[in-house]
Amino acid sequence: MNAPVIRRVSGPAPASEAMHAALREEASIEPEVPVAAPATKETQIIAIYGKGGIGKSFTLANLSYTMAQQGKRVLLIGCDPKSDTTSLLFGGRSCPTIIETSSKKKAAGEQVAIGDVCFKRDGVFAMELGGPEVGRGCGGRGIIHGFELLEKLGFHEWGFDYVLLDFLGDVVCGGFGLPIARDMCQKVIVVGSNDLQSLYVANNVCSAVDYFRKLGGNVGVAGMVINKDDGTGEAQAFADKVGIPVLSAIPADDDIRRKSANYEIVGQPGGRWAPMFEMLAEQVAIAPPVRPHPLTHEGLLDLFKGDAVGRGVTLVPATTDDMCAASVNTRPSLEVLYEGA
Repeated sequence: MNAPVIRRVSGPAPASEAMHAALREEASIEPEVPVAAPATKETQIIAIYGKGGIGKSFTLANLSYTMAQQGKRVLLIGCDPKSDTTSLLFGGRSCPTIIETSSKKKAAGEQVAIGDVCFKRDGVFAMELGGPEVGRGCGGRGIIHGFELLEKLGFHEWGFDYVLLDFLGDVVCGGFGLPIARDMCQKVIVVGSNDLQSLYVANNVCSAVDYFRKLGGNVGVAGMVINKDDGTGEAQAFADKVGIPVLSAIPADDDIRRKSANYEIVGQPGGRWAPMFEMLAEQVAIAPPVRPHPLTHEGLLDLFKGDAVGRGVTLVPATTDDMCAASVNTRPSLEVLYEGA
């Protein structure tokens, strides 16, 4: 009896292979080289970067609110897939995101209008770009798509004094580096604290700015905001080392923590913290963009005491025996050796 013949039927690649191919193609996309022309926009577009959870949204909500009370026209744009930049500004309420709204409108055959995605409070205009659902897309590509939609809505024709962009600093894909790589902003502000992880992220942002300046870009770092400052001084030392000013040091105060947790603006005019944010608004306005001098990893560690970062630990190379959790049989070589070779 003849054995059955198995034939491979040609057709489209399995879904997993197609998905992997799409991901590889997406990962291979490099940011464009920035334009070398000097910035000419009258609007100050400022990108704020920092480690997730370091307090960027808190800082930006209070900064934008204070600027608006000073008579400035301010637009706050959340560029974080979590879409929580504007939550504090609106008392904990979430804005419909541009990407989600665009998808719904497209499915209904409708166009997105400004009123669908931009909302106001006490003179501050705010919106969220949004991002893909968890595990269903690339956040960086979502950012790029969001800015494409903003351009269709007339972003370059809007008349604001300040546009503040809230970006994650601990995500290194091209979409999150868009303002730096493509000269979409004039300057960057980093938010950090007196801990190694937030300063590591701040240093990475400085490295990105330095890299694109080498390619002819114009974006610089205007300075650093130290949040939850406990007075230990590591963040100030970091700023001094990389050559950027400290624009403000927001103390680790229980009143600030409690009000922030309750989605309250702590920079209300006449309040206890109003002068601090008024000074920050002035510094943000006048601070020039400078080219930073990022530190090496060892340089970062040197900002901290040895017992705080675990210096003195030796890197011990692993062996094959370690990896197999058992003894490995060494087989004799089959190589033939000839005399005189």
